[in-house]
Amino acid sequence: MRFLVDAQLPLALARLLEEHGHQAEHVTDIGPGDAPDRELWRYALDNDAVIITKDEDFSL
Repeated sequence: MRFLVDAQLPLALARLLEEHGHQAEHVTDIGPGDAPDRELWRYALDNDAVIITKDEDFSL
């Protein structure tokens, strides 16, 4: 499974997921950490990734 870890979560979470056999990227791996939610959503859709976030107002 592929994951995209949002900016307010630690980079270490993406690395931990990779250690357990998943594909994982932190948003800072793909661009600026303050990218708009819509861009992250599009990236996840284009790359078949699940977004992991603790952003209560993550929106499209």
